[in-house]
Amino acid sequence: MKKRGLAVLSGLLLIVGFLSACSMSATQTPKIAGASKATPTLFFHGFGGSYHAENHMAQAAVTAGVTKTVIRADVTNSGKVTLIGNFKPNDRHPIVEVNYLNNHNPNYHTDAKWAKNVVVKLQQRYGVKKFNMVGHSVGNMSIVFYLLDNAGNTKLPKLQKQVDIAGHFNGILGMDDAPNRMKLKADGEPTTINSHYRELLGLRHDQQLKSLKVLNIYGDKNDGTHSDGDVSNASSKSLRYLLPQVKSYQEKRIVGPNAQHSKLHNNPQVDRLLIRFLWGKS
Repeated sequence: MKKRGLAVLSGLLLIVGFLSACSMSATQTPKIAGASKATPTLFFHGFGGSYHAENHMAQAAVTAGVTKTVIRADVTNSGKVTLIGNFKPNDRHPIVEVNYLNNHNPNYHTDAKWAKNVVVKLQQRYGVKKFNMVGHSVGNMSIVFYLLDNAGNTKLPKLQKQVDIAGHFNGILGMDDAPNRMKLKADGEPTTINSHYRELLGLRHDQQLKSLKVLNIYGDKNDGTHSDGDVSNASSKSLRYLLPQVKSYQEKRIVGPNAQHSKLHNNPQVDRLLIRFLWGKS
């Protein structure tokens, strides 16, 4: 009986060990060649949008030969991140289309937390050490509030380059701004400041951003409103005052019908600007 009991116990231990090994294999981080040396670029969509709004820019990068990898990061209302797809072996410039499943969230600090969760997920899975961010419309607020809340966290990967498209850093037309109402002083400081911008002033003295390179793209319909139809140029350009310490900062004005707010993320001129800025390719 004693020998039989030992045999049964040994069998159970073998089964438990086998199941444990299977479980570890199922959850183990995939080993992809060169993944830890990759610098992914995260794209953030606007209010009410989805990753579909990022497809045009992502595919422009693929066509330009910059990358072969475009994956998606779905983020639930609770902040859980699911990566759909994998980095291709030795692809140094993968693109991650961030997709907020709650695309009507009004809290920018929550957006920042979701953005951080995506960064952490990429760090855990691929060993990412640095990355870029591209935002359109409210997607820019994910970026700047991410920086406000996390720039000093040295355990996170380092943001290298930031592209802002149609950013409403200090107001939206028809809500807390009007055409030609807000002005910028010589140093870029807005003459009127809303509550979100007041919070973002905390970025001005963050020396963790000294190595950051920024490209700020804004649209002007050239109809006298000095706006893209939804955001005044002054609101978009007010980003400069928030980031006096960065390594480089440049602004690009897009003019004409395709400079309208919702058309900017499908504008070939914008594609060329961000591809050149992020990856040095024309």
